[in-house]
Amino acid sequence: METFGTRNRILLFSLLALWTVASPLTARGDVSAAEAGRRAYVAELTEFGGVGDGVTSNTKAFLYAVANLSRRASGGCGGGAMLVVPAGRWLTGPFNLTSHFTLFLHSDAVILASTDINEYPIVAPLPSYGRGRDLPGGRYSNFIWGSNLTDVIITGENGTINGQGQFWWDKFHKKELNSTRGHLLELMYSKNILIANLTFINSPFWNVHPVYCKNVVIANITILAPVDSPNTDGINPDSCSNVIIEDNFIISGDDCVAIKSGWDEYGIRVGIPSEQIIVRRLTCISPTSAVIAIGSEMSGGVRQIFAENITAINSESALRIKTAVGRGGFVRDVFVQGMTLHTMKYVLWFAVNYGNHPDDGWDPAALPEIERISIGDVFAENVTMVGRLEGIQKVTFRDIFLWNLTARPSAAAAAKKVQWNCSYVEGAACKVSPKPCDELGKAVEPFDFRGVDLNRP
Repeated sequence: METFGTRNRILLFSLLALWTVASPLTARGDVSAAEAGRRAYVAELTEFGGVGDGVTSNTKAFLYAVANLSRRASGGCGGGAMLVVPAGRWLTGPFNLTSHFTLFLHSDAVILASTDINEYPIVAPLPSYGRGRDLPGGRYSNFIWGSNLTDVIITGENGTINGQGQFWWDKFHKKELNSTRGHLLELMYSKNILIANLTFINSPFWNVHPVYCKNVVIANITILAPVDSPNTDGINPDSCSNVIIEDNFIISGDDCVAIKSGWDEYGIRVGIPSEQIIVRRLTCISPTSAVIAIGSEMSGGVRQIFAENITAINSESALRIKTAVGRGGFVRDVFVQGMTLHTMKYVLWFAVNYGNHPDDGWDPAALPEIERISIGDVFAENVTMVGRLEGIQKVTFRDIFLWNLTARPSAAAAAKKVQWNCSYVEGAACKVSPKPCDELGKAVEPFDFRGVDLNRP
């Protein structure tokens, strides 16, 4: 039997090793082809008319550069092209990427998103969402994006991509936008993607959003946004498979990592799950949202999620599963091991009351299934409540297994003596303190990720 611990991890680690060998090592203008991640052709943005003064528009320079390098990048193995963004502040409107391509940022390079709203055309909503997430209809163009690509590397020496989100947040709060804000980076229907060694700041909406993608590594990135900024999720794999998210630091106004797969009837119709995803060595600060969230858009299903070595400070919940009647889909085979949490409202928060819908076409008979969730080796301090596990009569959370979980309540929480709120939950607990709710008293087998059959329905 092939297991999560054999086939899946070998596949993902081999992919990471391949990209490590082939990744760029330097941002010098005279970088060799070997140093440039084995790209056959390397060019700097200045060769296409780029001016890094923070004022001059480089929209045409980026578009021209990618178009030119796209022709040179064809061929893949042994070929490909790399665009180096040297030190400077490079103001630009949105631009697309291309296949067999590396975008490389010098350590002192800052790509600045234009705040000219006319540079952001309205584009079609995602098929699995049916409309923009903020508003009906389309959405503003993402800042950096691409579709149907293969072999894409976005990396550097910790250069910065700045979405200048305050412009968009102000308009959102004032209800001056007629369409949904775009993401800072979105790749669609693409495979073999590496995003590494960069800083993303002040995204208008979600920061890093691979959707309908396969074989994705997101590593060693920093994501920063004010903790009161709206919807600035960190990393959101959406209907994606074979994903590694590792060694990332995120301060966000929303979930640090949110695993998604479509919204209500649109997500059910597209039917692409998020699966075989590893999240590890994540550090998160998000006072009003989750460290790792699943949903609420999970209508295509979410399964085979493994998270380990997670650190969180001043965040709302460590693991949150959010769904609703009408979502359909499933969340199953989720394994979390090793969390260190400081100042949390909840350690665990699972609920079926996240009731917003894209339109009136949602099906009240489409009920989500939540099952086989294993969480262990967790230490939390200054906690308001350990767990809110709130199923409903039609949607029971099944096979929830907690082990080696210690949560120390804050002084105020200790005085209230209410540490768990459980309804319609079935599962078991071993070495959990404070004592869990009675619903977690049923005997079930522990879910060791090393024994999970990838073909299990």
